[in-house]
Amino acid sequence: MSPRLFPKVAKFFDLFERQSNIVKDAAIILDSIFKDFTKVPEKCEKINDLEIEGDYLSREISSELSLSFITPLDREDIHSINMGQEDVLNAIKSVAARIGLYRFGTVKDSAIELVQNLREIVEETEVMLHKLGSKKATEEHSKNIIAITNQSETQLLIALAEIYDSNPLDSKDVLQVLMWNQIYNRIERALNKAGTLANIIEGVSIKNA
Repeated sequence: MSPRLFPKVAKFFDLFERQSNIVKDAAIILDSIFKDFTKVPEKCEKINDLEIEGDYLSREISSELSLSFITPLDREDIHSINMGQEDVLNAIKSVAARIGLYRFGTVKDSAIELVQNLREIVEETEVMLHKLGSKKATEEHSKNIIAITNQSETQLLIALAEIYDSNPLDSKDVLQVLMWNQIYNRIERALNKAGTLANIIEGVSIKNA
């Protein structure tokens, strides 16, 4: 066997798409938890499994980055996308962990809408990442994400106002307010992480246009 004349080039775009698929699958399952509040423990376990898979893949990307002499994007951009996707996945897991732990009887409509928004942002981000690999414009998807984010900010304020204006009468009602505040806090964090990832991808796209 003849020796390699050139150093190995890792297929980072393929790795990113695998990673993005994991994040999207987790967002879809989270969306199904809120829309169809059944089999919650099983769905949360699936998200946990996806988070573990995503963590292994993130480590693989980091390892490939350290070993690759030639990269299709700047090293710091590859690292930022990798960490950004991992952050979104971890944030989704955090929402699932809370909704699984608290065992609510029903789910609030505002929470359902916000998680739907999160799923839409993740799906838009997946397309942006695919277009980044083919050097296609991501501006349209970025605008869609900004619109969804602005809508989510308003929805979140309304949702928080609703729980704080509910006039809890006893300790059980107060506990419900506190738990829902935690849920909304985790959803907001997930939305912010997804928005940050979209901004990272847009910046890399502009840099490499």
